[in-house]
Amino acid sequence: MKKANELDRPRRPRQIPAAAPLSAAASPASLALRRRSFMMGLLGGIGALTAVGCTPDLPEQPPTPRSCNVGIDDICEGEDVITYVTRVKGQYDHEFYKAVIGFANEYKEGDEALGVAAKDETTRQNARTLLGNTKIGDLAERPMLEDAVYDLVMKTTDAAALESVRGWKMSELKAFLLEKTEAEIKAVMVGLPSDIIGMVVKLMNNDELTKVGQTVFNPLPGSNIGAKGYMGARIQPNSPTDDPTDILWQVMNGFAFAVGDVVLGNNPVSSEVASVHKIEEVLKDILVTFKLEDTLPHCCLAHIDVQAEVEKQFPGSTALWFQSLGSTVDANATFDVTVEKMLNHAAARPGKYGLYFETGQGADATNGHGAGFDMVVHEARKYGFARALTHKVAEAQKAAGNTEAPWVHLNDVAGFIGPEVFRTKEQLVRCCLEDIVMGKLHGLPIGLDICSTLHMSVGLDDLDWCIDQIMPANPAYLMALPTKNDPMLSYLTTAFQDHVRIRDKFGYKVEDKMWAFFQELGVIDAQGQPTQYFGNVKYVYAKYMKAKNPADPRTIEQIMAASETQTELDAVKKRGVFIAEGRGAKPWDLNPDLDQYIRDLVDDGKKSIIAELDPAFVATIPSAVKVWTGSKDRDDYILHPPTGEQIKADAIPELEKLRDAHAGQYDVQIMISEGLNAYSISDAGHVDVFLPALRTALENAGYKVAPENIVCTSGRVRAGYHVGEVLYGKLADAQSRRAIVHIIGERPGSEHRAFSVYMTIPTVAYWAQAGKVDHDVTSVVAGLADTTYVLGMASASANQVVTQLDNLKAKPLP
Repeated sequence: MKKANELDRPRRPRQIPAAAPLSAAASPASLALRRRSFMMGLLGGIGALTAVGCTPDLPEQPPTPRSCNVGIDDICEGEDVITYVTRVKGQYDHEFYKAVIGFANEYKEGDEALGVAAKDETTRQNARTLLGNTKIGDLAERPMLEDAVYDLVMKTTDAAALESVRGWKMSELKAFLLEKTEAEIKAVMVGLPSDIIGMVVKLMNNDELTKVGQTVFNPLPGSNIGAKGYMGARIQPNSPTDDPTDILWQVMNGFAFAVGDVVLGNNPVSSEVASVHKIEEVLKDILVTFKLEDTLPHCCLAHIDVQAEVEKQFPGSTALWFQSLGSTVDANATFDVTVEKMLNHAAARPGKYGLYFETGQGADATNGHGAGFDMVVHEARKYGFARALTHKVAEAQKAAGNTEAPWVHLNDVAGFIGPEVFRTKEQLVRCCLEDIVMGKLHGLPIGLDICSTLHMSVGLDDLDWCIDQIMPANPAYLMALPTKNDPMLSYLTTAFQDHVRIRDKFGYKVEDKMWAFFQELGVIDAQGQPTQYFGNVKYVYAKYMKAKNPADPRTIEQIMAASETQTELDAVKKRGVFIAEGRGAKPWDLNPDLDQYIRDLVDDGKKSIIAELDPAFVATIPSAVKVWTGSKDRDDYILHPPTGEQIKADAIPELEKLRDAHAGQYDVQIMISEGLNAYSISDAGHVDVFLPALRTALENAGYKVAPENIVCTSGRVRAGYHVGEVLYGKLADAQSRRAIVHIIGERPGSEHRAFSVYMTIPTVAYWAQAGKVDHDVTSVVAGLADTTYVLGMASASANQVVTQLDNLKAKPLP
């Protein structure tokens, strides 16, 4: 592979093209670690985080997956999983039992990394036969893992309904789901443990999954969201700088395409209370201004503790509360979530709007909590957790004297993590269909984020193909942005235009109350056809301004034509936020110029992902100390994230020399890694400007900053934790706080080529425990680039890092 300095440097797009003349339509797209919360709490706020390439701390060379050498070549007539495992192992072996059940999955890279992917197609089909022969009761008595999440799922599973199906074989359950009516299925599904739901989908092909999706529906109370024939949208108005104007204009943009009926849900860059409150207020203001607050909720996808604090300090400012969920106690700990905490939050939601969750296959395994079982069953357990919390919200409503009508829903963020979970469009489709069925069988209105990272083998046109394969299963909703490219999370998802096309192709409806609003707004006529204002963001903005200030003497047309309207819109675009104006030949075609611009950005991202730090740039970093991880090359780094999470053994002496020279006199070590975009580090005006500002801000705040800068090749976020263990773990003052401030390239794909700063400042005693320091004690400032106003004021950005580091230092460790 060529090094970055040997590559033809891709042209970096800068200016969003002028809009084509308005015709009738065009439109946006959608993200929970998403939640930078696999990256930021799965698309939640940055405070709850699982960052770029969050995967378990493993040895430098990951072990060969067990599935590579284990096959199921022969099975006995009528044999089930338990008898097979016992026969082969000589006694019941629970680890092998979990593996055999995993072998029944369709192939995904994530299961292979866990060691539970089938060796070959014969193994897969034999595993499915064994699973189909196994009784529900026998499987229910052998849970994959017992912990507090499992206990809660079982507590909220209908015992009588479970008892009625204990004697069924899994093949009989499959047949029942495919042949019976919705009412008959609903009578049984309340008694199905999450593990069983996760297992039965393994036995179905895509057409069969689609059939179940077309049978079972769980609409939100008092609405058609999640009902048969309806397919809604979460407007995802993300801003690289949490700018309220960026957020406002993207919502206006969605409304211009008659899109947005489930939730206005922003993924924040900062999870500070003040910042989250600001976002909540701008979203609430839009709804209040248009008199939609009883029709459509708003949500800032920060950590749920932050949202609760915002509501405490500013009563009435929040509506729907969000949280990423994991499948096990340990997986939820990565999100700083416990069963008790979530039950308490659910108990505090007695009003109309309850809770909103995001999940995703692979999140648990990539955070080091695979527990030896497959991604599908992990995902099912998250839905069981959500089902249990729905019951708790209903109890809270009843206790408050309100109608038991819990407004709780969930969306799966399929594809957000990357190729370590699955690489192909076919796997993305399979994942989405599995999750639709598992969500529906848990009684949930289940939405999707049909998405792709730029290091997956799924592009813009591939996503259209995926959408068309998935839509017949009728999910409750999809994400919606002005284009397929999220300007903050740097991933590809569904645009406003996709919703317009889906409505035309599949005949899906928008929630009735919102459709009536769009007609009243004037972007849709009485027959449901686009009007002359369809896709005209200035028109919707003018209607908003007029509704906000009825005394304004200007007409709608005058507000649209006002210079300040254009100035504000231009400022939004200048910050790298895409706004879809105009359209192509059809109402669902993106403005051709904007479409080409997005494609150029995606091409730039594909080149950025394979780039490496130019040695000439590294030479300019003051007092650079070079280290490296176990990744063999960029392909290994991208496809096998654990290789980038540990400093390689032959680089450890460099750190030990640094540790011995420092002799404990410094409490902050700055580290730089290229992450997933070397250009975000080496571009002029980025780290060269930010680094001295950061050092100055830290020193002015009283921190003792080591004079050297560690530069790590092929480093991921957890590589910083490993560095901290080596530098600080053997120091004598066990209770002193010591920090790693890690500058790392973000996922490419936005025009910013942004980097992030991850801060971790636990005690020496924490650092001394290998693998103890993780994302739950880390904070991040994201979206830094010379094109954002944040880095345009490098000292302000550096001060923000110091503020969050101070907050972390003051926070008790878990």
